[in-house]
Amino acid sequence: MSDFLKHECGIAAVRLRKPLAYYQDRHGNPLWGFNKLLLLMEKQHNRGHDGTGIGCVKLNMPIGLPYVERRRSIERDGLAEIFRKEMKDYSKMVRKGVIDRKDPESVKNHFDFGGEVLVGHLRYGTSGDFDAGSCHPYLRRSNWATRTLMVMGNFNMTNASELNKVLIERGQHPIFGTDTQTVLEEIGYHLDEAHTDLYRMFRDEAGVSGHDMPERISAALDIPRIVSESAAAWDGGYAICGVIGNGDMFVMRDPGGIRPCYMLVTDEVVAFASERVPLMTVFEVEEDQVNALEPGTVVTVKADGAMSITRFAPTRRHTPCSFERIYFSRGNDPQIYRERKAMGAALVPQVLEAIDGALDRTVFSFIPNTAETAYHGMMDGLRLHRRQEVRDTLLEASQSGTLTPALIDALIMRNWPRGEKVANKDIKMRTFITQDKNRDHMVSLVYDITYGVVKAGENLVVLDDSIVRGTTLKKSILKILSRTRPGKIVICSTAPQIRYPDCYGIDMSEMGRFIAFQAAVGLLKRGGRSSLLEKTYQDCLAELRKPGGERVNQVKQIYAPFTDDDISAEISRMVYPENTEWRGGVEVIFQTIGNLHRSIEGEAGDWYFTGDYPTLGGIGMVNMAYVRWYEGVDGRAYDLPL
Repeated sequence: MSDFLKHECGIAAVRLRKPLAYYQDRHGNPLWGFNKLLLLMEKQHNRGHDGTGIGCVKLNMPIGLPYVERRRSIERDGLAEIFRKEMKDYSKMVRKGVIDRKDPESVKNHFDFGGEVLVGHLRYGTSGDFDAGSCHPYLRRSNWATRTLMVMGNFNMTNASELNKVLIERGQHPIFGTDTQTVLEEIGYHLDEAHTDLYRMFRDEAGVSGHDMPERISAALDIPRIVSESAAAWDGGYAICGVIGNGDMFVMRDPGGIRPCYMLVTDEVVAFASERVPLMTVFEVEEDQVNALEPGTVVTVKADGAMSITRFAPTRRHTPCSFERIYFSRGNDPQIYRERKAMGAALVPQVLEAIDGALDRTVFSFIPNTAETAYHGMMDGLRLHRRQEVRDTLLEASQSGTLTPALIDALIMRNWPRGEKVANKDIKMRTFITQDKNRDHMVSLVYDITYGVVKAGENLVVLDDSIVRGTTLKKSILKILSRTRPGKIVICSTAPQIRYPDCYGIDMSEMGRFIAFQAAVGLLKRGGRSSLLEKTYQDCLAELRKPGGERVNQVKQIYAPFTDDDISAEISRMVYPENTEWRGGVEVIFQTIGNLHRSIEGEAGDWYFTGDYPTLGGIGMVNMAYVRWYEGVDGRAYDLPL
């Protein structure tokens, strides 16, 4: 993706199903689970670089010994640094004789992460402060293990402000700025309520002694009920993992399946991750052993190992984030790999039209690195098209008696799609772009080209994952590509036009930043229809005064007067590189929404393309986003009450 986007976030969880002694005997290492957590997180490093955190809960710890630990960091290479420090401390205790590495009980009692429940988080922050205190997991401590709660997740709540109001009305004191704290306090509140009820019941009705009380409460805690009560008012996309101090663990996924979550269950471990392949690779299992967590359900693993899957919210249409397929998830997942190739192949008819079928005068490439898989799909589609052309011509010549060796040579040897690595990204260059003075010039040099592979006057077709703001395209990519002196540059996006903001985790929430929106506004103004901007503003204000269930997306009317081609043509005009001597043509091509859905296996959310939001919070947010744009107010639309 040439326009860098942040995405919230990556989770990993490892729940050992055997005592540590088993892993010492079977794998020669009582820290087998700790090492697996590190690998799961490392295999998902693409999902977060702003911060990282790990947590551990130990089962059945003797009174007086700690049972819950947490580490968080925002340092560069924070993941490696956290694990390096912990292993350094571990080795030091081994050398001093505090820990006997061959004695699992010694490891468990003295090493902070020598436990059975291990969780990790990788953060791409779209809200909150960017300090260690904002990193997951969040921890709510108590001197009762059954009230201590650790929470982490990949989520965004559209109605965080309303949820905070509920906390305030109860008499609580929420900390604003992050919905993670809101989620933690909501779950913590219902955990406290359940805990208090159980304590009084066992004390007053059953006469349970204080010594036996923790065990009785631990066994009786109804985690699915606590989760259901907590999530009743949530609106957003989420995959949340929680661990209670007694060792009860839960992992839940939003009812629409917006945020991804995968699960592996074996005799040795129950493990979770935001992507499928890390679980396959780290635990050396096959694809069919890793399953997506069913939306609207919570997986609970009690302290005694009992496991259950319970529905906490009514079923609804599944709308998993399609950007996971287009860009965010790593492409070595077999399903995602197939889908990305299909997205590239689906663009072939539009590409051929843009170059007038002149394969012999066109060079094909991609913008590194995540578009490479779709590029291979596009090249496969172009080759198939050309083979069909050759086949049809040969059949026609054979039937008419005009088939000659010269014709065969001409058909086979000429006009095959030609791919080259044209664009190269100098990643280090971004670290120098910090000063406003000369910044545009520095941005233009983020990419470099391979000289000599495009002949002057040829078409150059370059594939990108998606085009959000168009800034890098205009200021960097097209400027550097124009130095090859092509007759025409065609930029292809495997994603459709991004017209509407996201509010479920992706960092693209401000309406005015989308180049598709800018294009529509520009067309309205040039066409003498600026009054529609004011009308839409008033209509959005009216929507925000309605109850949530009655609202509709009024921003759609901004795009209604135009076809997709109209918007694409305006974008092509807007991103044309300035201050260059090159005078060739630029055309920007976007995936159609229909082809996107045909490329993806199963359901896929498309609200950023269509404006059809899967939750009421999304509909309120898009109207608010337009109001804020019209009034010239920056910031996330869902930071304010809807």
